[in-house]
Amino acid sequence: MVKKILAQCYIYLMLLVMYLPILLLVVFSFTVSDQVGIWTGFSFQLYVDLFNNKDLMEAVGNTFLIATVSAIVSTLIGTLGAVGTYYSKKKARKRIETMTQIPVVNAEIVMALSLAVLFVALSLKFTFFTLVVGHVVLTVAFVYLNVKPKLSQMDPFTYEAALDLGAKPTYALYKVILPEIIPGILSGFMISFTLSLDDFVITQYLKEPSFETISTYIQKIIAKHPIPPEVRALTTLIFLGVLVVVVGNTIYNNRKAKNVISKRRRGV
Repeated sequence: MVKKILAQCYIYLMLLVMYLPILLLVVFSFTVSDQVGIWTGFSFQLYVDLFNNKDLMEAVGNTFLIATVSAIVSTLIGTLGAVGTYYSKKKARKRIETMTQIPVVNAEIVMALSLAVLFVALSLKFTFFTLVVGHVVLTVAFVYLNVKPKLSQMDPFTYEAALDLGAKPTYALYKVILPEIIPGILSGFMISFTLSLDDFVITQYLKEPSFETISTYIQKIIAKHPIPPEVRALTTLIFLGVLVVVVGNTIYNNRKAKNVISKRRRGV
């Protein structure tokens, strides 16, 4: 009993250490003080200043644009790659799975420099296209790694049964395989979206000079000036958005699991 209490206290302590800086930003996003730690009274002024800051709002829009586009492309490529690898021969499957591990463990600076050198060698200007390519290279492996376990959990004979019953391969893919791996696809999309949203190194190397994201904008600002106070409001909104998604996904999965258990008990 004592060990269980100590273990829970240790976990809660680690969670407090992890989330305390974010909670401080959330609290001090409701005061107009330029410095965190100085409370000048409750106010929503920083949120008003946030939406009035055109440069910062443009950076926010660019960040979500590149994150959305790269996440969609990565999800398509990663999902099709996972399905193709799953039904490949054993040797080819092992080689592909080994190659997909490289972007995960490789340093991000290496990928950024390699892609920058490649684009320069091909005489390509740094544009939105080069930035999308860089973010896809960063995130596609994570989509693959999320879809792969769902394919392994799927009944391998279901697809073959659909083909034996006259379904074409494409139709069987959409009607048999995709419904089984949708949770993995959604998880891969969210991870790739989050990684792209948070990226700085690849964005800094592959973007055009006039294109700013949240990370590059803040880096550019703090080189000459302190961090604008309205950034605290922005981080609070992003944190609350992520919190809503995570809590909603957890509630949905718990209800789905309960429904599955109840159906099994009823013998449905």
